[in-house]
Amino acid sequence: MSKTLFQKIAARESPATIVYEDDLVLAIRDIHPQAPVHVLIFPKQPIARIAEARAGDQALLGHVLLKAAEVARKLGLDKTGFRLVVNNGPDGGETVPHLHCHILGGRHMRWPPG
Repeated sequence: MSKTLFQKIAARESPATIVYEDDLVLAIRDIHPQAPVHVLIFPKQPIARIAEARAGDQALLGHVLLKAAEVARKLGLDKTGFRLVVNNGPDGGETVPHLHCHILGGRHMRWPPG
């Protein structure tokens, strides 16, 4: 099986602007931002999508969410608010089959989205 784009970024085989990194997750700027601040945070261990996560992934998934909040604070988004989005499958807007969370902020978010 070939590496996902995010695995290549984590291995430094593809370029990215890194916002945060630890042993378990990496956060990068989105190359096609949908808001003034648009960061992707993903586990280095590939999980294809949230619908394929297992009970054994619980601690890693919790870590992703806690670090997403930390990154949002670091970027100053906690003052006015931000949106976390996880896309699942093609109809959900997923374009990379590697679980990731979009951190969007820096503008008012409408509901429902697009």
